[in-house]
Amino acid sequence: MSSGQATVYVVDDEIQIRTAIGSLCEETGHQVKLFATTEEFLAESVSAGPSCLVLDVRFPGTSPTGLELQRRLAETGVPIPIVFISGHSDVRVSVEAMKSGAVEFLPKPFREQEILDAIRHGIERDRRRLEREDRVREARQRVETLTAREREIMLLMAEGLVAKQIAARLGVSEVTAKVHRARMMRKLELRTPIEVVRLIDSMERDTKTRAGS
Repeated sequence: MSSGQATVYVVDDEIQIRTAIGSLCEETGHQVKLFATTEEFLAESVSAGPSCLVLDVRFPGTSPTGLELQRRLAETGVPIPIVFISGHSDVRVSVEAMKSGAVEFLPKPFREQEILDAIRHGIERDRRRLEREDRVREARQRVETLTAREREIMLLMAEGLVAKQIAARLGVSEVTAKVHRARMMRKLELRTPIEVVRLIDSMERDTKTRAGS
């Protein structure tokens, strides 16, 4: 999922700007989707692959502003990286956008290389996120193959317990504890206790992230 062609979404009410950015992105090998308003973008399903959103700050009429769209995406759990562009110099708005996780905030007019660099950073950030999610998904699948006893041992290892301590805690022999531990490590494709700790930590972080979405 983390590999393949990236998608760049450009949302700007000025047709010259969105088509110019779109052309630049197509020249660098990205798939491009253009929108005149934030409402049009909200009606679109965001790609499951790596992507980046180039977003103007202000829109005419009743369309949500760029910052409002940023908040809405965060609330609904759509973690697409955002590059803001704006024809107005507003320090407060730019600070708010960056504090909320924007990749970059570029005032118009900007140089072609500036917008391309910002989009590249956004796509790279999204690729890393997708790779982390792939690793966690694979780890969860491996954990699902564990027996109840092997899961107990996994959690006790994460607490820092060695085989003798695990055996005492579970009321089994040290040999039995070692056998279950070896099977657990083999199923998880891990070699050291610290890797067990990292695996559990990554799954817990992922669970918290999903709960906060």
